[in-house]
Amino acid sequence: LTPLSPLSAAPPRPAPGARPEGPAGSRAAPPGLLECRRCRYLCTGRACCQAVEALLALLILVCSSVSHGSAGGYTGIASLGGLYYYHYGGAYSGFGGAEGERARRLDQQFHLRKLPVARAAMAVGGALTVLSCLLVLAGLLRLPWHFPAWLLLECVLDVLVAVGLLPALYYFFRELLEVYNSSVCKEREHLYQSKGYQGFRCSLHGAEIAAGLSGCIAVVAYLLSAGLAVEGYRTVRRLKQKPVQTYEH
Repeated sequence: LTPLSPLSAAPPRPAPGARPEGPAGSRAAPPGLLECRRCRYLCTGRACCQAVEALLALLILVCSSVSHGSAGGYTGIASLGGLYYYHYGGAYSGFGGAEGERARRLDQQFHLRKLPVARAAMAVGGALTVLSCLLVLAGLLRLPWHFPAWLLLECVLDVLVAVGLLPALYYFFRELLEVYNSSVCKEREHLYQSKGYQGFRCSLHGAEIAAGLSGCIAVVAYLLSAGLAVEGYRTVRRLKQKPVQTYEH
């Protein structure tokens, strides 16, 4: 056997407790946030899906609150009313006497018809936001590694949410269309059009369409997250069954 030359000899091992050094004897930089043992979960596909789910749920909550947060009654220039309703249709002049009372009554009836749908959409958006945040927190706490069955539970939850969103979306659009096709909405639209105002059409507005589209995208995101949870369960089981390798120095 040919003896090893000094150039091919193995580099000396650092002393116990010594910090690794970079080139030219400089100390290595401390690890970043995402290199932390727990925060590495944020770089995984499951964490990205859960972040998207939380963003979509928050978007559903915000968009559905537009219908819930309107004043729901005619407001003249003298009383001004809320800031939102002042800019989006309430503080209009041109109504007085019996017409003003009629406009106030129609606005209140229209608002009360939309209120249950808006509250249900807000409840769904809030619940999905909390669920997504809890799943991300469980991943940061390495719960799937300590209890691999958690990934199966997570898969079941994702599938249930995805399947449950389908009838929820159907109910959301059906109820809204019933409100817009009602006689109250038609009478209200005709009353405001008679005064030259065109912002009271009986059709879905942008926030309601955005909430529905967010729900549709959320269905795909939850199904993808369910598949990643199953794949993660297989990976964790394989790593836990792998024997520990020992090296002799």
